[in-house]
Amino acid sequence: MQSRFRSDRRLTVRMGITLFLLGLLYVGFVAALIVVLKSWVLVVVIVAAVLGVQYWFSDRIALFAMRGRVVERDEYPELHGVVDRLAAMADMPKPVVAVSEMEMPNAFATGRNPDNAVVCVTTGLLRRLDPAELEGVLAHELSHVAHKDVAVITIASFLGVIAGLIVRFAFYSQLFGRRDQNTMAVLAVVMGVSAAVYALSFLLIRALSRYRELAADRAAALLTGRPSALAAALTKVTGDIARIPTKDLRTAQAFNAFYFTPAFGAEPGLGRFFATHPSLEQRLDQLGRISAELGEATAPGAPGKA
Repeated sequence: MQSRFRSDRRLTVRMGITLFLLGLLYVGFVAALIVVLKSWVLVVVIVAAVLGVQYWFSDRIALFAMRGRVVERDEYPELHGVVDRLAAMADMPKPVVAVSEMEMPNAFATGRNPDNAVVCVTTGLLRRLDPAELEGVLAHELSHVAHKDVAVITIASFLGVIAGLIVRFAFYSQLFGRRDQNTMAVLAVVMGVSAAVYALSFLLIRALSRYRELAADRAAALLTGRPSALAAALTKVTGDIARIPTKDLRTAQAFNAFYFTPAFGAEPGLGRFFATHPSLEQRLDQLGRISAELGEATAPGAPGKA
């Protein structure tokens, strides 16, 4: 079913290219696995099992990791009301609504398709945003679901996860396994191939992730017609996350690719080149341009450009 979120051909092309390039990496990856395990049947079973778990249970894994729980309308009537309204505006199925008891203000969407999606917000976000800002954030998350980029990122990250596991396996095999030269040489090659696969998949996913965030901001702003509200939410959430102790963000950082804003305790410096999200300035600049195009009057004190 096609939603009313505007289609984004550039996003679709980028997702296709990323998956194609990652698919090419599977050749070296599978070859490395076969060398280690010496059984193509076992390789197929392991790869299929891990990919299946990641694809079919990504929503449950993410909710469990971030201490989220599904909430009913009587618990959070205002939150359900906003999601109801946005789903109707976008002409898409209403996702399952969840809340995470975390002080960090953030939100994420997960699920393999619009019919099996979950949108989760933290209690810290709910306490900080006004209704218009919350609507902008949730529209951003629903656009990820509508454009199916949540599923693409989930599938794309699978290769990096497996490659990382192979590196660990080879490393510990070197430490505790047999010490003959042939075995050591094979393990060294496997570690090299897996490390290269991990690095390349990491860069490809980061590049796609930054673009998909800009695409989601654009789609949310156009759907709601209030880019200044989304800009205000971005500014508020980013500033508040920066004040949260780094130790409280460490668990959350593993899921940065899925968040509304990354869980960084401070400006990442050179790490911005490998970031999952574009900079705050880039996002605000885009929203400012959309606001001007729509002729939106920026609310007093809200970020944006007239």
